[in-house]
Amino acid sequence: MTSVTRSRLPAGLLVSVRSVAEATEAVAGGAAIIDVKEPLRGPLGRADADVTTAIAAAVAGHAAWTVACGELADGEFAIAAHVTTLFDGLLTAGLTVPAAIKAGPAGLSVDQWRRGYERLAGRVAGRVELVAVAYADWLAAAAAEPARLIAAAADAGAATILIDTFNKSAGGLFDAAGAEAVGKWVAAARAGGLDVALAGRLSCRDLPMISAVGARIAGVRSAACDGGRLGRVGRRNVAELVGTLAGAGSADSPSPPLMRPEEFSP
Repeated sequence: MTSVTRSRLPAGLLVSVRSVAEATEAVAGGAAIIDVKEPLRGPLGRADADVTTAIAAAVAGHAAWTVACGELADGEFAIAAHVTTLFDGLLTAGLTVPAAIKAGPAGLSVDQWRRGYERLAGRVAGRVELVAVAYADWLAAAAAEPARLIAAAADAGAATILIDTFNKSAGGLFDAAGAEAVGKWVAAARAGGLDVALAGRLSCRDLPMISAVGARIAGVRSAACDGGRLGRVGRRNVAELVGTLAGAGSADSPSPPLMRPEEFSP
């Protein structure tokens, strides 16, 4: 078993954004983590490097941030090349690199996933955390089932695993897998030394369950948007989600308090 490293991610609400304007709203609403992705490109769709860099500049010093990098089946070498180019641009601009990146397991057996994960982790080692991902609707994603991926991620030395949904046009996390199954996955991950993030069309009413099962991070997009997943993130939506998660009692420290609009400008 590879030695496990500590997660770089704070506990609380993660909000996925696709623009500087959305990132501004998410930070003003109190999000603990700003996740950069392009939802038109899939569940973990990769945003263009210039968009990512602009968002990094906007949130610098205000929140942790992460980057979605697509699926490992896209090729770990292509993902590593994108990350290297992105990081070079960030450092040239005097910006910090993200706390973590993530790529999904769609289309891969557990053995294929592990080989790809370990190769990509080796290429970004020391620069950024590589979050492991499992899909609750693993059959739709043609991926390995979450229990097997959790075990493989722990053995590969991952610090954090995200349990998400692949098909964003279907139901949410607890529709794809009941609360009992999700709870068992979280317990197995924590027993293996992994921090856990849960996502997949989560709503306000799901957040107490997120805390109850022991996940540190709740990831949202649709619930933070006016107009659904392809709408626009709004600070009032984010603030409501942050408040609900804090009220439920997180497994670790809560998200930052809501900032007044005048306290934050990109």
